[in-house]
Amino acid sequence: MKTSESLKRDIDAAPKKPGVYQYFDSKGKILYVGKAKVLKNRVLSYFNGDKGKNGKTRILVSKIASIKYIITESELDALLLENNLIKKHQPRYNVLLKDDKTYPWICIKKEPFPRVFSTRLIIKDGSEYYGPYASVSMMNTVIELVRKNYKLRTCAYHLSKQNIDKGKFKICLEYHIGNCKGPCEGLQSEAEYLQSIDEIRDILKGNVNRVRAELKKAMQNAAAELDFELAEELKNKGEALTKFQSRSTVVSPTIHNVDVFSIVEDRDLAYVNYMKVNNGAIIQGHTLELKKKLDESKSELLEIAITELRERFKSSSTEVLIPFLPEFEVEGLSFHVPQRGDKKKLLDLSERNAKYFMLERRKQHQKTDPERHTNRILQTIKDDLRLKELPIHIECFDNSNIQGSNPVAACVVFKNAKPSKKDYRHFNIKTVEGPDDFASMEEVVYRRYSRLLKEGEPLPQLIVIDGGKGQLSSALKSLEKLGLRGKIAIVGIAKRLEEIFYPGDKYPLFLDKTSESLKVIQHLRNEAHRFGITHHRNKRSKAGIQTELSNIDGIGDKTIQDLLRKFKSVKRIKEASLEELTEHIPESRAKAILAYFKKTA
Repeated sequence: MKTSESLKRDIDAAPKKPGVYQYFDSKGKILYVGKAKVLKNRVLSYFNGDKGKNGKTRILVSKIASIKYIITESELDALLLENNLIKKHQPRYNVLLKDDKTYPWICIKKEPFPRVFSTRLIIKDGSEYYGPYASVSMMNTVIELVRKNYKLRTCAYHLSKQNIDKGKFKICLEYHIGNCKGPCEGLQSEAEYLQSIDEIRDILKGNVNRVRAELKKAMQNAAAELDFELAEELKNKGEALTKFQSRSTVVSPTIHNVDVFSIVEDRDLAYVNYMKVNNGAIIQGHTLELKKKLDESKSELLEIAITELRERFKSSSTEVLIPFLPEFEVEGLSFHVPQRGDKKKLLDLSERNAKYFMLERRKQHQKTDPERHTNRILQTIKDDLRLKELPIHIECFDNSNIQGSNPVAACVVFKNAKPSKKDYRHFNIKTVEGPDDFASMEEVVYRRYSRLLKEGEPLPQLIVIDGGKGQLSSALKSLEKLGLRGKIAIVGIAKRLEEIFYPGDKYPLFLDKTSESLKVIQHLRNEAHRFGITHHRNKRSKAGIQTELSNIDGIGDKTIQDLLRKFKSVKRIKEASLEELTEHIPESRAKAILAYFKKTA
């Protein structure tokens, strides 16, 4: 099927991560929300032909004009997020999910002697809710474990002190079978009961070590009493609780009506991610791209984005989570920079979405506007290395030798931050005896730029030397001899810690390991090393096959290799007849070999 260029870019941008995808029509109305373990694979499946698709799916695909993604930590998070987005937007094509099903929570009811039970209805009466749980069986396992270990009441009586003192209630079967301690008749104190509730809160927050220990003890007791069936049951429950222990980043409903903003910057662009959190679940997600005009600060950009996004999404939240305290104040808004806990997890997730969006935009710009992409990288290198001009033309040098044998050097050339392989050059070291990297570097740099000056060829804006201070100093000597010192920027890159050395500066520069500038310099260094090693190996290989046959006119390395491969030695070649030689090489070369050995015999 045919797709528009903008939609094709949205499809190509699908991340290979778990999350939620949202389809929109040409008017911006949401058509469908889906979840996936790998978003890339799932989204591509909609657009890979019509075979196997029903009529409704084909109609849906034909209406899709744009796609948005929200990446999550896990499939569980994607499942919960998908549910919240569907309930929020009620997309037309999510027909199978248009019932009133919601995921269940575990409630600790606000009442005397609080009950602990599952519910799909959240009532704002001060009760505590934990979840939501995508797996009902997992939730039931937790509730069963809690009830078995803590003997809580299940009745709905109002167990006020006054009612208990009046004797309004009588113990029931649950007491007699050991599932309840009878608080309705005052047989269990409220203090003891609330102590159990405190421990249950820890379990529901993921602190399950106590329950695990009790399960292990009960399992060992059951095994000692030869009740292996019960022991196996307790073991399975413990394993189920362990699996449940990793909590969802779609958090508990204690975080309610909160906006989350994060910001990441490029050289001339900024990206602000916005997430709306309601009753502990993400119900909206959007990333805004802002183009800088006057080198605005992060705080200024965040102010613009918060104003725009809160207006666009009609937010009424009074609490905003952000990565740093802003320089501005907004009446009625409370800004917080979380350092730990669920709110910090939400902020981290928002930042990951912003970074992902930025990287995808870079890829799109590289395809749709390669010149802009290149200029951005060159400007980044210029800024990071403190250069006077854009490094459109960069050259990098590297030496290669093994114990001083066949010393060579390589010069690779990058133009517009990309390899220009037709301009690569290799050098055989001529004036240096033995393994002397410093002297070798001085020779090749001098030879390279004396030739460029002599031929009137353009000089680079930046020279990169593969090595530390020693190699850099040697290269500087040659530039000084040629009158080029100070006219061409030059740096050295040391292999151990990737330090960048400058002439006359004893302290190296350490670039961010993820910076594009360092990646380009590493690419230069690796290319120079590869190109130099290849030439060095070829030279050693050629030197290794120098034999008496090399003295024969018209007999090249390929012919020598073929003959040695067949006859194994020069002696056997000497003893071979014309017929034996012509089985492997042309007759003219065979006659030349026979004539040479006859002459030297």
